[in-house]
Formats: sequence, structure tokens, C-alpha cells
Amino acid sequence: MDNNPDYEVFGNSATALFSLKIFRGEGMVLLGMNWKNGEPTPDFVGFAIEYQEPGGNQFYALNNRLSFPDPSGKINPNSLSTRLSPIQKFRWIHFPMHPNMPGDYIYRVTPVFMDSQRNLSYGDYQEASIQLEVETYPGIMNVAFTRGFISSQAFVDKFANNGDISTIIPDNPDTGFDFVSSNPSALEWMGFEARKLILDLLDQAIQDPTSEVRVTAYDFNEPEVLNRLLQLGNRLKVIIDDSSSHGKEGSSENEAETKLKASAGEGNVQRQHMGGLMHSKTIAVSGKVQAAIGGSTNFSWRGFFVQNNNAVRVQGEAAVKLFFDSFDNLWNNPNHANPFAATSSSNWNDLQLPNIQAKIAFSPHNHSNSLIKEIADDIAGTSSSLMYSLAFLYESPGPIKNSIVGVTGNDNCFVYGISDKSTGGLDIQKPNGNPPIAFPANLLSSNLPEPFKSEPTGGHGVRMHHKFVVIDFDKPSARVYLGSYNFSTAADIHNAENLFLFQDRRVAVSYMIQAVAMFDHYEFRDLQAKSTDAQKPLFLHLPPQNQTDIPWWKEDFTLVHKIKDRMMFSQA
Repeated sequence: MDNNPDYEVFGNSATALFSLKIFRGEGMVLLGMNWKNGEPTPDFVGFAIEYQEPGGNQFYALNNRLSFPDPSGKINPNSLSTRLSPIQKFRWIHFPMHPNMPGDYIYRVTPVFMDSQRNLSYGDYQEASIQLEVETYPGIMNVAFTRGFISSQAFVDKFANNGDISTIIPDNPDTGFDFVSSNPSALEWMGFEARKLILDLLDQAIQDPTSEVRVTAYDFNEPEVLNRLLQLGNRLKVIIDDSSSHGKEGSSENEAETKLKASAGEGNVQRQHMGGLMHSKTIAVSGKVQAAIGGSTNFSWRGFFVQNNNAVRVQGEAAVKLFFDSFDNLWNNPNHANPFAATSSSNWNDLQLPNIQAKIAFSPHNHSNSLIKEIADDIAGTSSSLMYSLAFLYESPGPIKNSIVGVTGNDNCFVYGISDKSTGGLDIQKPNGNPPIAFPANLLSSNLPEPFKSEPTGGHGVRMHHKFVVIDFDKPSARVYLGSYNFSTAADIHNAENLFLFQDRRVAVSYMIQAVAMFDHYEFRDLQAKSTDAQKPLFLHLPPQNQTDIPWWKEDFTLVHKIKDRMMFSQA
């Protein structure tokens, strides 16, 4: 095992009182700190975090929304530098202002101390540099996420101080193709890397008159995607779901069908729902560019700009052929699951990505090549850590949920996971310290205390839409299952879906950071919703004033799950 791969770097100061480990994510980093010897002193009040962009000549301090109370007990409503309002956590995820610059991002983390007169002092810092390339594996494959944080302080600060987002995204998705957003920069921020990944591939196809494009779509009401598909003419073939509301009069999917038949030709547009849903969301381009995209991101306003979603781009003729073959097998067997399940597309197929173990399978399967038990058995074999983000887990009883429950109760495993609703059997603190799932769907309108601002609750429906499982991200055997596949019997046997398996630590770390970011975001809301002091202003902890006071960091050294967390993200 490489002890210092380029997606993990370490601070190397021998005199600093703590260690530093930094993980590379997709447009983000995770910083893990740990005290080197024993516990901190009582006057330790947190970490100052600063970073320098590639080619820069100065460090910028991250800001903290929380601050120390003044002697009268009041709190500063403004975000302050972490040199003045340090982070009181042993782990932090940072989204750089400009995340895709070539070169080294340098992070500097400094311990902060406070004396009895409330004067701050600083210990020796740790420093490390890491590169955040635009592509996960340049020229081979790329992981991308939507931002998924309309209900967040960051969104409010940037775009929605009045809490109204009805002018940014449409209330009615069936009016989506005609809706014009009042704030395109908000769309760019919310769509993040996934939106750019999808639009860039379509732009490449448009620019290459030799390219052929194949698209499968479920929710479809996003005009940027439609407008690009219209420009492809008869080089496009597309399958659009017609289940439930998608097939009803006035739906945006019907509108897309009409417009695309006019541009691509009636023989190049098909409506179907396979055995239940035409739920896959894929784009494949064969031409000067050989690339394909799968994942959970619908080509819709909510898919791009409201939900937590992911998209994966893979490159190469072999990978693209698998997508084209799957498309043809769907096209030739509309609404017939068993004939599709008998094709090679339904089996695991190697994507033939250089130096990456990666494969893909398309649903529906049949009972002889079903994958759900195989995946459940793999989850049950977790030896170190399990991170997951599974929409609709609450309504998917069976082997996947059973395996997750089993691993969550395993004393040797560290587990963080979320679903979009409460999931029985996974909603209590385990004796081994593994915490319950946080439930984002229940927490959108929580009234947050000062100094937090009111957040918008628009963008109806499911917010957390990922479907991924990360097993043993910290081991050479790290692997990730991901796609449009909901890890349910319906996804396995009835629906048209895409499902990737990456046996690769770099990819696993990217998804791990996404899982932790969402867990932190929604765990805080869960705690606030359950707190008897939910509206009491939040502030940073001062050092103990007397023998009965407890330092802020004590829980990180006494509670089982916090000890596990501190060790998991800092160990070499």
C-alpha cells in the first residue's frame, strides 16, 4: 500500500502538538487533526485553518460563523477568521473558492489557546499541499457532484437573503423548459461539477459533426440539456421515461418528446418504462470524443440544482460501447424486462479503464444474474468503514438494509450513513458508538438559532438523491457502488438503471468525503431539531472557568464514535 498517495497528504512538523492529514475530494478537501500525545490542555480552544491557492503569495483564513461570547454573553453575528474564532472540531471539510486551479493548494492549521484574560495565543502549525485536479483521473474518468445545499447558510449568504428561491428555480417542473432563472450564477454554484460535466460532454458532441449520441432520461425538464440535444439533429437517439406523471398530458417529458422528434426525427425518440421505470440517466458520445456519463443526476431543475447527486464520466471506446449496447438493448426491448435481462448488458462488464478496476452493469436483471444479494454480501463483509448515502432506503427492506444494520452493530466498523427519511433499525445510537442516520427530508424547515439565518425551503420533494455505498475507503480493498440504482428489488429486477463498481481508493475517498459532508450537514440539523434548547444562540466554548466545567474537546476523547471519528480521519 502507498503510504502517501496523491489523494492523501500529511503535515510533517515535528514540533506541532497535533498531526494533520488531508484528503482530496471533488472540488473539496477533508482535513483531519489529532493530538499527538494524550489530551490537549484545557486552554486549547480549537484550530485556525488557512489556505493558499496555487501560485498565490498569501494565506487566507477560513471563516467561522460561530464566535466566543463577549463578557456580557453576547455573540458576534458576523463570520470571523478562524484565527479569532477557531474551529472546535478535529475534522473539517473545505470547499476552496476556486477549486479547479492547477497546482498545489497549501493548507496551514494552527492550534489556538486562550488564557484567563481571553487573550489568544498560537502554537506551532502543520502545513501540507495537495492538488485538486479538475478530473479524478485525467483523461480516463471523472467523478462530479452537485452542491445540493439550497438549505444551507452558504446558499443564503450568496443568493437568498430573503429566503425566496422561486425566481431562481421553477416551482412547477412542467414549466421548466420555459423558465428563465433570475440568477444564473446561483445555478452554476448549485449545479457545481456535475452540471458542468454533463453540459461539457454535450458541447463536445455538438462541436464534432461525426459524433453519435445516445441518451436515457427519467425526470427531464432542464432547458440547458434539452437545448443542446436539439442541436444534435439526427445524430441523437433518446429514450425518455413515460411512467406515472411523466406520461401525463402537460408533462415536460412529453414536451421534450415533441421537440426532439422535430429535431432528431420521430424514429430516434422512444418513450418507455421498462418493467417499472426507465430510471437510468445516461449520456454516451461516440466520435472524436469517446465518453459516457452515468450516475444519479436527472436532467432536471431539481436534479441539477436542489438535490445531492453525482455523475461519473468514463472515457474510451470500450466503455462507450457498453453504453451504446445497453441503449440498443433497451431500445429493442421496450417495457420488457426479461429480454433485456438476458442480454450481456445486464451482467458486470469491465469498463477497461487504464489502471482502474471498474465495471458496470445495467438493469433490469433476472433472478439468475440479480446483483442485490451480491452487493449485500459485499457490504456485510465490511472490515473497517462503511459510508453510504441511499435515497429511498426507508422503503427498501431486504438484504441491503439487513447488511447495513449488521455492519452498523459491528464493534470493529465505523459507519456514517444517511437516507432521505427515517429508516427503522438504523435510527438509534448503537452501543459501539455508530450514530443513527440523519434524516434530511425531515429537517428542511428547522428554525436555526442565532447566529444562523433563515433558509429557503423551496425545491419540493426529495433533497438527498444519491445512491452510493463506500466500503473500507481506508483499505487497499476500497470499493464504491454507485449509479441510478436504488439498491432495491425494483431497481434490480424491474427498472432500467445504471450501476458502477469502482474498486479504487482514489474514487472511494472522493465519495467518502461527499458522504461525510452530507452527514455533518444533516446531523447538525437533526441535533438542533431534537434539542430542548434549539433556539438558544450557538457560540464557541470558552476554556473551563472552574473545576466543574468541561473543555469543548473532551467528548472527542471520551465518546466512542467521536474517538473513532478522530482516529479514522487522521491516522497514517
